[in-house]
Amino acid sequence: MTAAPTLPGTVTVRVPAKVNLQLHVGALRPDGYHDLATVFQAVSLHDEVSVARWDGWQVVPAGTYADGIPTDEDNLAVRAAKLVAERCGVDESLSIRIDKDIPVAGGMAGGSADAAAALLACDQLWALGLDRDELAEMAAVLGSDVTFPLSGGTAMATGRGEQLAPVLARGTFHWVFAISDEGLSTPAVYAELDRMREESGESVAEPQVRPDLMAALRQGDAAALGQALHNDLEPAAFSLRPDLRELRDAGVEFGALGGIVSGSGPTVAFVTESHEAALDLSVSLAAADLCRDLRRAKGPVHGAQVVAGPRD
Repeated sequence: MTAAPTLPGTVTVRVPAKVNLQLHVGALRPDGYHDLATVFQAVSLHDEVSVARWDGWQVVPAGTYADGIPTDEDNLAVRAAKLVAERCGVDESLSIRIDKDIPVAGGMAGGSADAAAALLACDQLWALGLDRDELAEMAAVLGSDVTFPLSGGTAMATGRGEQLAPVLARGTFHWVFAISDEGLSTPAVYAELDRMREESGESVAEPQVRPDLMAALRQGDAAALGQALHNDLEPAAFSLRPDLRELRDAGVEFGALGGIVSGSGPTVAFVTESHEAALDLSVSLAAADLCRDLRRAKGPVHGAQVVAGPRD
């Protein structure tokens, strides 16, 4: 793990990754977005974002995926912190340390999670007393996926993905995430989906989450969840990266209850029946050498939380 300095007065927030259990994508809107209906689940891969007063804006990368962290002003955590400062009349610069354990550009909302963590950390650092609704409103300004990591758990999202409603999920689900060598651009995946739909003349229905998924979650039924996994973006991701289809099919062949491209990819998520089954699947996928890295996690887990201090 990359070493990084811990500054006096640091506030650290721990925030989870997400997986889309179902993602239904509506037709392209005039504003360039798509209406979505999706169910997110927060999983136990976490980033930690630490903020401290500094004499200029800086990003300090650390953690497993430090090399993939942007260190300029395009970093979503920086944009989040500056948004809080602007909205609340704070004239201070920050050092933002990101300990990254969520894959970068992997369809698991790692950048969005960091932005959510930065919102909460700045609220704590500057003692602003913002409530969750105020934080969620700023999160929605930053991006469609930024709101969910604040709350975590399991939730249904509509609109662009920023309008959330909690979903009852019993028990714990065990996941294996197969991580690719290179990222997959979210705009490119959506553009490919639009192209494929136009080419096929497909009639695009209003996006709706299917009842089979909600029933599987209520019952805590991992096998039923595996069957209910669905992602409208998956054919587009497979079109751009055919190797992802091979990876998904291999995971199911090796015993996963179901597999799905997470979000816009390229991470492929597999649900398994137990922690032991997740371990066995990881061994089989590693032996097949179809991906760069494999991570195991469980869900659902809590959303962004202030912790005592940054990781060593």
